[in-house]
Amino acid sequence: MDDWNTDSIGRAYREHGYVAPITAMSPAEAADCRQRLEAVERASDPEFIKGVLLSSSQFVLQFAYDLIHNRQIVDAVRAVLGDDAMCWRAGFFIKEPGDAKFVSWHQDLHYWGLEGGEEVTAWLALSPSTPESGCMRVVPGTHRVNRAQHRDTWDDDNLLSRGQAIEAVDETQAVDLVLQPGQFSLHHGKTFHGSRPNTSDDRRIGYAIRYITPTMRQTVAEKDWACLVAGRDRFGHFETFPRPAGNLDPADMAFRQTTLDVESQATYR
Repeated sequence: MDDWNTDSIGRAYREHGYVAPITAMSPAEAADCRQRLEAVERASDPEFIKGVLLSSSQFVLQFAYDLIHNRQIVDAVRAVLGDDAMCWRAGFFIKEPGDAKFVSWHQDLHYWGLEGGEEVTAWLALSPSTPESGCMRVVPGTHRVNRAQHRDTWDDDNLLSRGQAIEAVDETQAVDLVLQPGQFSLHHGKTFHGSRPNTSDDRRIGYAIRYITPTMRQTVAEKDWACLVAGRDRFGHFETFPRPAGNLDPADMAFRQTTLDVESQATYR
């Protein structure tokens, strides 16, 4: 964990609402993950695979499922959430070179339908994530803001499902979370965060993994899924999703679609 230990991660997270950078793997291992991802892209219809990668790819790609169990990431998550942790969602946020795609300022927990605040997102870089490539930006301390006012923009260039955006953000306080391949950041579900377009000459590839404690529960959709990555689940609020049988296996794809149909009840409520 670089110069971080469990105590310093916990302190920084509680004070600022984020921690970065932390190392999950070597650059060579990150490059291997990128190669696996891009092999799936090359073998698939471009428009179809974009949606699969962005939403719940851990249901249908073995290497994506394995990444949610990465020991360095899980240990850092446990420093924030405690001994019991589950992966709730995961997806690849990809911006092509020169692409206008961006992420508006928002709070994750504002629209997920989850009860409680015991959530943390680990954002793993598989390519350089810099100000030029459109790295994630956060506003320190905003994890203490319970529910900021958001509006739905439905902007086609916004990577968020509804283009949801906080209406007033003091961007002079924003911090760029610069990450090299194999490094990751942690941020609280209430921390204001967003990102600008990619003006670099390389793709910006990040894997956002959403972790929760078993105490959390879904309050809008009729049911929900998660996977235990550390400790025990003493509550049973979520159904368990298994490791995929392969990559884009038909049965796994059907399962993923079932979860998306249910998830839409919360996202578009």
